[in-house]
Amino acid sequence: MEPLDAPPPPEADAVPADAPPPPDPGPPGVVTDEVSQSGPGDPTVGAGIADTRGVVRSYAPIAAAEFVGTAVLIICGPGSAILAADAIGVLGVAFAFGFALLVMAYVIGPISGCHINPAITLGMMLAKKISTRQAVYAWIAQIAGGIFGAAVIYGIASGRDGWEPGPFASNGWDRDGFSGMGAAIIVEIVFTALFVFIVLSTTHRRFAPGFGGLVAGLTLTLIHLVTIPVDNTSVNPVRSLATAIFADSASDALAQLWVFIVFPLIGSVLGVFIWLLIDESTLESTMLDTDMLRKTRDALDDVVD
Repeated sequence: MEPLDAPPPPEADAVPADAPPPPDPGPPGVVTDEVSQSGPGDPTVGAGIADTRGVVRSYAPIAAAEFVGTAVLIICGPGSAILAADAIGVLGVAFAFGFALLVMAYVIGPISGCHINPAITLGMMLAKKISTRQAVYAWIAQIAGGIFGAAVIYGIASGRDGWEPGPFASNGWDRDGFSGMGAAIIVEIVFTALFVFIVLSTTHRRFAPGFGGLVAGLTLTLIHLVTIPVDNTSVNPVRSLATAIFADSASDALAQLWVFIVFPLIGSVLGVFIWLLIDESTLESTMLDTDMLRKTRDALDDVVD
C-alpha cells in the first residue's frame, strides 16, 4: 500500500493588497515612544546630543548626567579663561568651551542628551523632543552642576598668590572692554537661536550618524570666537549665573545677569521657529502650537503661494 501524502502546511494569513505598510521601527536599538530624550548625542541618530526616543524609567541618571556635564563645561570653559587666558588667549578659551561640549556630548549624550544649557533644554521641550518633567529635572541639575563647577574653579584659583576673583569670567556690558547692553541683547538672541536651531537639526534621522556632538561643539566654538569681545559670550543662562555668583561685586555681574538669562531663552524660542521653517516637523507637533500662530503661518503660506 502506498503511503498517504502528508497534510499540507497551514497557509499564512493573506495580506490584503491595499493594507497600509507597517510602521517604521526607526533605527536599530531605538524604542519609539510618545516622548523622546533628545539632544545631539545618540549614535543612532546623528548624535552627539542624544535623541534616544525611549521610555524614561528613571530621571536620576538624566539629572546626574546633566549635573556632571554642566560642571565640566564650567570647569573647562570659564575655567580656561580664569586660569589660563594669558597663555591660550581668546582662541584657546573658545576652543575650551567647544571641546568641553564635544567630549560631554559623546559621554553623556546617550543618557541625558547632553544639553548642559537651559536654553537648549527649553528648545528641546518646545519641540516636544523631551517632556516637561524631564526639562525640569535637567534645569535643576544644570544649575547645581554649574555652581559646583564654578566653585571648583574658585577653589583652584584661590590657591594662587595674590589672586582676586574680579569679574570671574562673567558676562556683562559696558565694562572690561565689552560692548553696550543693546549689542549684548542682540548677540544673545541671535546666537542662542543659531545654537538651538543647529542642535535641533542634529536630531533629524537623516543627519549623519555620530556627528552631532562634533557639530554642536564646533558651533559653540564658533559662537565664542565671534562674541567673546561683545559680552564674553553666554548663550547659556547657567554659564552666566555660575560665574556671576563668584564674581567681585564691583564687576556688577549679578546686576547685569538678567540680560544673560532672559535673552538666551528668547533666542531659544526663536531657534525653534527657525528649525520649523527648515525641518519637516510641523507647528502642530510642538508646544508652540496656538490658533494665532497657525493663522499667521497660513497667512504667510498664502503670500508665498
